[in-house]
Amino acid sequence: MMKGEPVRIAVVFQPGSRAKPVWFEMGRKQHRIARTTYFWKDRVGDAPLLHFAVVTEEEALYELVFNLTDQSWTIYPHAVD
Repeated sequence: MMKGEPVRIAVVFQPGSRAKPVWFEMGRKQHRIARTTYFWKDRVGDAPLLHFAVVTEEEALYELVFNLTDQSWTIYPHAVD
């Protein structure tokens, strides 16, 4: 598994629906999220994780992971073939 990096992210929480990532900062630049392509849950040990596969407005693919235990976000860039 590749190594993720901590990330600063803006998320919208609406009653009755899951969290929606809006943008994140990476490389001192804000990247707006155009769409979420997939969402799933899993765990690492006792920590529940929420995964969001997102595509930016620049058409780059990333995986954003929210750790519910320590309330942290991690980003994993993905190459698109």
